[in-house]
Amino acid sequence: MRFVIVTGMSGAGKSSVLKMLEDAGFFCVDNLPIKLVKKFVKLIMQGNHDKVALGLDIRSGQSLDELDVVLKDMKNAGYPYEILFLDCSPEVLVKRYKETRRLHPLSQTGRVDKGIEMEREKLDFLRKKADVIIDTSHLLIRELKTQIDTIYIEDKNFKNFMIMILSFGFKYGIPVDSDLVFDVRFLPNPFYVSELKTKTGMDSEVKEFVMSSEAAKQFMNKLEDMLRFLIPHYISEGKNQLVISIGCTGGQHRSVTLTNEITERLAGLGYGIKTEHRDIDKD
Repeated sequence: MRFVIVTGMSGAGKSSVLKMLEDAGFFCVDNLPIKLVKKFVKLIMQGNHDKVALGLDIRSGQSLDELDVVLKDMKNAGYPYEILFLDCSPEVLVKRYKETRRLHPLSQTGRVDKGIEMEREKLDFLRKKADVIIDTSHLLIRELKTQIDTIYIEDKNFKNFMIMILSFGFKYGIPVDSDLVFDVRFLPNPFYVSELKTKTGMDSEVKEFVMSSEAAKQFMNKLEDMLRFLIPHYISEGKNQLVISIGCTGGQHRSVTLTNEITERLAGLGYGIKTEHRDIDKD
């Protein structure tokens, strides 16, 4: 039997994941009182369910503190379980709450960001126990479903690390959630070539122009080498997402080309990789 405890930050997508697992044949139960968890596990062990998912989160209130003991008892009793923790950056969570106009479970009439901070502290012990951590900050629903299918349906190995590679224009500001920022304004600018001005780094002509520069080739080689060195160290320190931002002046030519190029080079590492061109459609 496969028993998955689905937990994580409020607004990170737990309800969506439970629906995905239910569609995949899992018997799903959400927000079960902590005091009933052991009894629930005993019942499903005796039943005929081979795939079960249980949603637990901050809505359990003070009882959540008892979950650590319950999990230890389950482990000692030989009840197998795995924990899926859905995470998300504070900035994105605040944005989601503002868009839905919902109250955070711990914010009540106060500020959402304070509620998120308190929740993260209370859920830290679950995050540390998690077998799988998925950061949904930059994931579309279909991309999240692909990851869920990969782990829980196709049963493939999953590395708890997501690489977000983002192109941007410095004239529009540096992305606030960047971990690493690279300035490629030192490269020849296609904007000043009349036949390339209205095109972007998604067009082959612009890509060929940018990558024909010896400096661009050397930069790519050095960047790839550095990232291959850094990523394992970030992982060993417990980081589960890396946002790499590559910027040029307007975010349409050089940064787009190099973002696509480094994405191709890192694709074989086995981590989740997503590319976004933030300013490609701006004037």
